Amino acid sequence: MSRVKRLLHGDALLYVTAYVTWGSVVVLFWNVLFQGVHGWIVALVLLAFGVLLALLSTERKSDWRRHIYMGIQAGLVMVLLLEDYGPWSAAALLYFVLCVYAMMLWPRPRRAGLTWIGVFMSLSVMSFVYHLGWVNGLLSLLPYSAGYFFFGVFAEVLARSQKERARSNRLLEELRVAHQQLQAYAAQVEELTVAEERNRLAHEMHDTLGHRLTVAAVQLEGAERLISRDPERAAHMVHTVREQVREALTELRRTVAALKSPVETDLALPQALTRLTEGFEEATGIAVHTAMPVRWTALPSAQRVTLYRVAQEGLTNVQRHAGARQVWLVLERQADAVTLTISDDGHGFSEGVEARGFGLRGIRERVEWLGGTCHFGKRPGGGAQVSVRLPTVEERDRDRNDG
Repeated sequence: MSRVKRLLHGDALLYVTAYVTWGSVVVLFWNVLFQGVHGWIVALVLLAFGVLLALLSTERKSDWRRHIYMGIQAGLVMVLLLEDYGPWSAAALLYFVLCVYAMMLWPRPRRAGLTWIGVFMSLSVMSFVYHLGWVNGLLSLLPYSAGYFFFGVFAEVLARSQKERARSNRLLEELRVAHQQLQAYAAQVEELTVAEERNRLAHEMHDTLGHRLTVAAVQLEGAERLISRDPERAAHMVHTVREQVREALTELRRTVAALKSPVETDLALPQALTRLTEGFEEATGIAVHTAMPVRWTALPSAQRVTLYRVAQEGLTNVQRHAGARQVWLVLERQADAVTLTISDDGHGFSEGVEARGFGLRGIRERVEWLGGTCHFGKRPGGGAQVSVRLPTVEERDRDRNDG
């Protein structure tokens, strides 16, 4: 579809106005149509002009064909203007229509459309001077000349407006598509997050519940074989199974609790960590020493939850593996980062502990997902130490811009 079709059909009023103008000229010539040779010439010229208006709006034309089209239309109007028959000056109204079409056909560069407006004006001058003489012809032509330029400028503004509207609609459609893609990506990220959490829970339950239940099953099988021969030893094995099941139940409750969004994460991070350490100290009897900033600026939810989960996992590792009597939890806020350090006075990390345990790998994955770093090492003076550093939003944005 040509530019004119998009513009005129996009604004039906303008398209109709062109034919209303043509129809008005036909009405003005009505009394002389088909009367003698001149009447037939006028009728055929008006008919040809109207047909060409329709062809312009429905055919795609190359630049040179558009120039030919304009030349033919201008010539047809000139025939009416030079015919000393009927209301000849009314034919000049058709140049108004051609001025609009010229500026729409050549919005860029404008000089082509303006050149055709100049041609229409020159032809009008010739015809008016031919009929009325120089003085009266030029004076009569003044309102027509002003109208030519007015309608030409109006058409250019309209064409530019239509073009910008089309561009805005295209950008809006692109934005809508991009929004749909972002929603799809967000859904994929959510699915991946759920899958990752399921994977973490699978490893967690395998490392804890699986081990304890396997030991319990072996103990029960042994007790079943010994119950008739050595009841005392069988009873001891059943007691061991009971302890294993009790510990497995505790692990299960801890895992289920970790699935919930803790109320503590709705608090500021220092207060949430304080509650966490107090509960840990009460449940385990292990002394926890904390150091928190007095003043605290709120963190984004993802960073706050990640640091809270790191603290949870760190304290859980202390309870399970460290054999510690004291734990130190230090939260620090620098200008460009937040640091959380958890250390204990226990046995320390054994070689390859991160590869074997899913918890420490989970810490590293959570932290690196947010652009942070973590370190698992020895505490000065003995014991283990987990240190996590998360960059602030400003630092991450600066790193992206630098990259």
